[in-house]
Amino acid sequence: MRMFETMFHLGLGALSLTKDKMEEHFDEMVERGELSREEARKTMDDMVKRGQEEKEEFRSMIRDEVQDWRKDVSSVTKEQLEKLEARIAELEKKFE
Repeated sequence: MRMFETMFHLGLGALSLTKDKMEEHFDEMVERGELSREEARKTMDDMVKRGQEEKEEFRSMIRDEVQDWRKDVSSVTKEQLEKLEARIAELEKKFE
């Protein structure tokens, strides 16, 4: 689970750098007269919105993958483990 979290945070860091570069690029386009300030802002807003949507899709995909992985892996719940430990403790007392 830690690996997924690390990968997710690395992705967010990359998005942050990309946003900074995007702002820089649009500022240059405005200075050269290729875009108006309003067009640049709207385009950036649209791109940021799409980035947020993709981030949510990515989170959902990761969540689904982790749930599928948990189903595939035979694992014991905390409650099951505690019951087993209690049974073992009872058996140990019987054989003392």
